Amino acid sequence: MNLGEFSGWAYGLEMLSDETIAAIATPAGEGGIGIIRISGKMALEIGSAVFQSADGVKLIDREANTFAYGFIQDKEGVQIDAGLALVMRAPKSFTGEDTVELQGHGGAVVLRRVLRRVLEAGARMAEPGEFSRRAFLNGRMDLTQAEGLFDLIRARSDRAAQAALEQLEGVLSLSFNRLYDAFLEVTANLETTLDFVEDELPDDVFTGIAQKLDYSFKELDELLDTWNEGRLLREGVRVAILGRPNAGKSTLLNALLGFERAIVSEIEGTTRDTIEEQWILNGIQLRLTDTAGLRVTDCHVEAEGIRRAEAHGEAAELIIYVLDASKPLEIEDQRRLAELPSDRSVVVLNKIDIGQKVNEIDGVAVSLLTSYGLVDLKAALIDKLEAEAQSTPNAVISERHRVLLIQARDEAKQARAYLNQNIEQKAALACDHLRSALEHLGHVTGRIYHTELLDNIFSRFCIGK
Repeated sequence: MNLGEFSGWAYGLEMLSDETIAAIATPAGEGGIGIIRISGKMALEIGSAVFQSADGVKLIDREANTFAYGFIQDKEGVQIDAGLALVMRAPKSFTGEDTVELQGHGGAVVLRRVLRRVLEAGARMAEPGEFSRRAFLNGRMDLTQAEGLFDLIRARSDRAAQAALEQLEGVLSLSFNRLYDAFLEVTANLETTLDFVEDELPDDVFTGIAQKLDYSFKELDELLDTWNEGRLLREGVRVAILGRPNAGKSTLLNALLGFERAIVSEIEGTTRDTIEEQWILNGIQLRLTDTAGLRVTDCHVEAEGIRRAEAHGEAAELIIYVLDASKPLEIEDQRRLAELPSDRSVVVLNKIDIGQKVNEIDGVAVSLLTSYGLVDLKAALIDKLEAEAQSTPNAVISERHRVLLIQARDEAKQARAYLNQNIEQKAALACDHLRSALEHLGHVTGRIYHTELLDNIFSRFCIGK
């Protein structure tokens, strides 16, 4: 592969299909509106065959970005539904193709009937993510923007949605494109030196190339630093609720969620397995896990629950350790508190409504029975979370991006190592590694792609997207 192959926007193997596709674009179930999306060369013709405008003007004769009221009919002209038809012409549509959206009533039966009619008229059923895939192949978005769209649809918190929206709008693409262009310039400059014989080049040529490469490493590492925040936004912060039996762990889970999720009992050891629920705090998604009480036991079932509790504590980004503050501090609690990572732990002093006998521990005093102290507890949790997730959402990289960036960095580091050696003799080897680095970076945004890469990304989308 020569350098020229990297200069285009989308160096890939997949060709756009000439087929026109259609699918239901709204969620399953009852709703006020249901949408059938049609995209491709025959979209306007198919739309005209199934939709009868009230004003008599066919969809194929309408201007772009207009809509009409009318009726969707079967082959015999019998009305299936009434609604609107939106006309979008290439290239100014989501997919970059001629597109028609039929907006009718949102019911499973009527939507299936409309879709069946559209398929009879010449469209084929879209595959998962095929509309977005066509948008990529038509240059309407790159792969990072497509992934931003996917994250926006799946977002469960305000911050995750904002970060996904910024990625969809191209904030992350700009960073990757700037990094790619920097590596491309370094590679091009280094390849130019291959045409000169030894001792013909000025002494500072290779120094300038090395400096440019070093600066690119800085940008690459800054992108890698966003991975953990991106993981927390997409997957949620894992929060383990730990403590001895009857300290109030399950009561705390219920209090935070606002409903009775876990069984609460005065009998010690009621919770023997983990219970996980999603909870949004200050725009951040938390995955709360209630766990079995920590103590020494001869019961094999309870012991397994305790083992799972300890495992969740080790894996969690945040630990809430609940103490029964109405009783003197247990030796077991003292030992476990000493082992807690202070930067990601919050201690809860519960049951202060019946007296507080634990005063030597720095924690949040609460009464989960009366909800006293819950506001202070949430504030303490937010303080810890802010250390993990930035207060202002940014476009952040995903696991796929991280893997490709690490691979690119490893290749570029090897090239940089050659520049520290007999550079004129090692320049060709350095260029080989830089080309590999460019290929990895190209896979991030889709400058370079293959069918398997697109399958991996777009197959996760719903059929109507």
